Amino acid sequence: MKDKKFNYSSLKELRADLSKLDFKLPLTENTDILKEEIKINNLKIPNRIAIHPMEGADANNDGTPSELTRRRYQRFASGGAGLIWLEAIAVDAAGRANKSQLFLKEENLIEFEKLVNLIQSQSSVDPYLVAQLTHSGRFGVNNIIAFRDQELDSVSIAENDFHIITDRELDQLQLDYLNAASLAEKAGFDAVDIKSCHRYLLSSLLAAYDRKGKYGGSYENRTRFLKETIKKVKANLDIDITVRLNIYDAIPGGWGSNEDGEADLTEPARLLKELEELGVKIINVTASTPYLKPHVNRPYDVGSYRPPEHPLKGVQRLLELTKFTRNNLDQALVIGTGFSWLRQFGANAAAGMIEAGWTDLAGFGRQAFAYPDFANDIFENGEMDKTKVCISCSKCAELKAAKKKAGCVIRDQEIYLPIYQALQQEKAAQEFSAVND
Repeated sequence: MKDKKFNYSSLKELRADLSKLDFKLPLTENTDILKEEIKINNLKIPNRIAIHPMEGADANNDGTPSELTRRRYQRFASGGAGLIWLEAIAVDAAGRANKSQLFLKEENLIEFEKLVNLIQSQSSVDPYLVAQLTHSGRFGVNNIIAFRDQELDSVSIAENDFHIITDRELDQLQLDYLNAASLAEKAGFDAVDIKSCHRYLLSSLLAAYDRKGKYGGSYENRTRFLKETIKKVKANLDIDITVRLNIYDAIPGGWGSNEDGEADLTEPARLLKELEELGVKIINVTASTPYLKPHVNRPYDVGSYRPPEHPLKGVQRLLELTKFTRNNLDQALVIGTGFSWLRQFGANAAAGMIEAGWTDLAGFGRQAFAYPDFANDIFENGEMDKTKVCISCSKCAELKAAKKKAGCVIRDQEIYLPIYQALQQEKAAQEFSAVND
């Protein structure tokens, strides 16, 4: 496994490297199980393919979907996936990651209704739609943090330009989430995601061991915001509740992590059971933060960032976390993560894991950017087209991190290649200026 780039032309070759990792990933050539529907409450998800929340950073300044946003979801809708988990939607202005992030409020509700209607009209399968509600915390425009963090402060906030959110502000923020969930219900979404991943604000609270007050310190306090917000939504609205959850942070001393950053999943296992008891219908699996360890939640082998491990190890980690999550739940559905790096063989892994009971649905993120009709190809041909798959170059992530309009630079070149080239020119100019100052 010296070559860190994807170089498999057959399942046999992939299995050979998996065996070197002693990873018994259930792969199958028969992908028909991905066509099967699955029921949730009185609704159904028409097949087992889910599209992960992929931020395009292209909303209008008022938070409404732009034409480019609508284009993305039109493509996702016509692609055939049974579940579309929409990208991050801010619950208040202070929680936006940037001025190009979606922001749902009373004044623009009709534009989100139009987006939902567009998706429904363009899909032949009536997809289940999840609105991801978020507060970007330290990665937002206002640098709002739950606590000082020696691992993340240097990559997210300036020394004297941040605000530690108070308990009173967090109390109000619970109501902001409830309001946003109410608006999402009115817009026609089937579910809301109380997003708790990638060390955005709610995810950060799970790791707030040193924070004082009722939202920090003990396990009960660190999980308080998430659980109380879920209770408020459940008590007041008739909409499904989901959570995209960091199963662990992979950061020293982080959530579900020991002092070396290795997994200690005792608390995550407890939280999973409690979320299910609170009525959460779907857990969408992820881990760590792309701002510090992008290879953990997004295995890749091409680009300026050099992962410290073979990408297949990253795939193994995510798929085993998916299995762990499934094993710790009874009723809630699980959306697995980690398939896109496998390219055309992601469908074989997805089908095998569902068949083996490792997950209920398979989530694809970058793959949907690159290849929005991948689900239709799986259903019609039994496989994905290897000439259309994501090559895991992470250029889309580079664009998003730079607060540029994000999409697939390789497969959707007409729109995104010029944006990426302009970004590279900006970086070159900045480097030249830094050298000559």
